[in-house]
Order: sequence, then structure tokens, then C-alpha cells
Amino acid sequence: MTHTLFPRRRFLQATAALAALPALASARQQPKATVYAHRGASALRPEHTLASYAKAIEDGADFVEPDLVATKDGVLVARHENAITDTTDVAMRPEFAGRKTRKTIDGEAHDGWFVSDFTFAELKTLRAVERLPKMRGTAYDGQFQIVSFEEIIDFVAAEAAARGRTIGLIPELKHSTWFAREGLALEDRFVSTLKAHAYTRRAPVVVQSFEVANLKALRKAGLGKPANVTLAQLVIAGGAYDKARPADGGSLTYGEMVTARGLRDIAAYADIVAPNTRAVIPLGKDERLAAPTALVADAHKAGLQVVVWTFRPENAFLAADFRSDAGPAARHDAGSVAEMRRYLETGIDGLFSDDPALARQAIDG
Repeated sequence: MTHTLFPRRRFLQATAALAALPALASARQQPKATVYAHRGASALRPEHTLASYAKAIEDGADFVEPDLVATKDGVLVARHENAITDTTDVAMRPEFAGRKTRKTIDGEAHDGWFVSDFTFAELKTLRAVERLPKMRGTAYDGQFQIVSFEEIIDFVAAEAAARGRTIGLIPELKHSTWFAREGLALEDRFVSTLKAHAYTRRAPVVVQSFEVANLKALRKAGLGKPANVTLAQLVIAGGAYDKARPADGGSLTYGEMVTARGLRDIAAYADIVAPNTRAVIPLGKDERLAAPTALVADAHKAGLQVVVWTFRPENAFLAADFRSDAGPAARHDAGSVAEMRRYLETGIDGLFSDDPALARQAIDG
């Protein structure tokens, strides 16, 4: 009995191991999550500069993100928003003092200077500054120009050729409805630029927007049908944001967009849903991560990829689980990596990071 039982036990163990092999192989074949460089490596360089994109690419980003707005003469440039008071040295330029004004954009009033009041040539005389100087310092202030979308495409194409790897672009169309009302509609300019450059006719491009009508119009016009172009619906959910609507009105609130029904609606015109981090794993009252929501599973069921924004390594931006005791402005790289890994466990397909090297570490281990 002893002699025959041992081989049988080994046989059963081997059979169980063999049965597990397909599942293990399937897990290994799952593609890694994609790293999207949020405004470039904006935790390390002034955002939306070639220096920021260069650092992001060096640190392993799969895609770089230019947020796009239009100049007075219709050139698409990379700025997080139309307002440039906090990200350029315009306030220190006496020649532009008279351009200071007040505008209401997407329902919010802003005092300062705006891209749409400058020609591209005028913007080129300005220099980028750090948006978060108390947190990041000002070592790079004044060193870099504002750049156009075309300049970014050329730069990324050159980097891709030099490094021997494809680098994607994930432009966001900012304030589309507002710019259209000002006679500076973004979409036709954007599509023309994509078509004019060999690199963007073949490299992966993801077009993102918080609005809905522009994405639907782009899909209806055929954008997104080429294999290299996909569309992403940005959403912000949780708390007061649940009742907010896109600037173009939209039939759904952002809170409704992240329901199973809302995600099915998004899947009719987009390929990706891009929610804020806390819509996927919210914070509890103690500011620690709570249980994940159903968003990732519901989105995947609807046929959408999920790309989450945005991770940044300073304590002020981390869930309480992952902060150090060094103060809000201090970086905590290990905590940031650990937080991203918690989100990766939910099955997200990609993430935006202000420090792509840390995102690469979280994904690659």
C-alpha cells in the first residue's frame, strides 16, 4: 500500500499542476499596463515643454500627453488650459500687461492672461515656469519655450527614431465648446495636423476629451477607425463631481457616465474611459484607500479600456496609506509605487503619471 500510494499522490499533484498551467500562461500573456506621461514628466520638469516630454520618454513612458488649446491665429499649442498666468512668465512681461483680462471658461471665471489672446509668435517670446513652485522649486523656470502640437509631433518622431521604439501621443482637446464659440474650433485644425505628419499617420494616437460632442463628431467623421487612432472619454467622478456635466451639456452627468449603463453609452463612440483615480478606488473618511468600485469590471464588460489619472509622488497627492511623515510637499517614491500597484491590481489598462519612471517601476516590478 505504501509503495503504490506515493506514486499516486505524486501523479495527482502533477495533474493539478498541469491543470493550472493554462491559467498561468494566460496571466503571463496579459499585456502590461500602459504608461501615459501626464503633461510629460511634470513632477520633474515644467509641464508641456520639450524638456518634460524628453524626460518622460527617457524614463520609459509609452505615451506623452499634450493638452491642446488654440492661439489667436489658430495654432494648436500645448498648455493645460487656455489660462497661462501660472505656467509662463507672462505676468513679468511689461509688454503684455495690457492683455490681462477676465474670462469665463467652462463655467469658471479666471483673471489673467490667455493663449487665445496671443499670436503664436508672441507666445514664443514667453518662457515656461513651474506650476507648483512651492512643491517643485523653480530651477527650470525661464529655460523652455511654449511649443506647438506640430513641434511636439516632430520631437516625438525624432525620439522614436533615435531610440528605436514607438512612442505614442495622447492629446487632449481642451475647452472645445468654448473655443468653437470664439471662432477657434480645435477639431478641424487637429485632424489636419494629424494627417499632415507621417508619424501621426502610423504611430498610436489617443484623442481624449472631457466633452462628449467632439468625440462623437470625430468618430462620425471617421477618426478612430484607422488602427493607430483611438478615442478616450475623460470623466471625473465622486462627491460633487457626480452631478457635474461636460461643458458641452451632455446627456449624462459624470456620475452617470461611470455606471454600467453610462459606460455602455461611452462604448458607442469611444474606446477608452479615463476616470480620476478615486473613481476606481475611493478614499475612506481616514483618507486611506477603500474598496474598489465596479467601474473597471463594468467598463471591460462594455468593451472599454480603463486608463486612470493621475499619480504624483508628493505626500499631498497620495492616499494616507502611502504617505511618509516628511510633510505634504515631500516626495515619497516608494509610497507612490505602492499606491499605483494597488490600482494595477484592479485590472486597469493604463495610468497617467507625473513621474513616468515610478509608473514604469510599478508596472515592471
